[in-house]
Amino acid sequence: MPVGIALDREIHSVGWNFFFLATEVKAMFFGSPGPAKIASALKRILAKVRLQHFNGLEVTAIVARRFLGVPYVTVSAHSRHMQQSCSLESADARQMSQDNAEWATG
Repeated sequence: MPVGIALDREIHSVGWNFFFLATEVKAMFFGSPGPAKIASALKRILAKVRLQHFNGLEVTAIVARRFLGVPYVTVSAHSRHMQQSCSLESADARQMSQDNAEWATG
């Protein structure tokens, strides 16, 4: 069973909801897939979705291909969000929740 589905079941079992946002976010780089390049691609994806204030990200694919003999890799991800309410909070409410969590953790 995929990790996202198992996590979704665990979250639902305690009365929370785990939203999957349909919009796919991608980052591409040239060369072979190495840890540093994948981390850099993930940082670029996070920069794209950070302003939406979701509290999770699910990497859905890391695909290596070649075009005219040149290797490249595409990293794909979807935003995720955990919350108690069954309807997705607004971006302002999500930001306030994040601010409160950051304040509480110091």
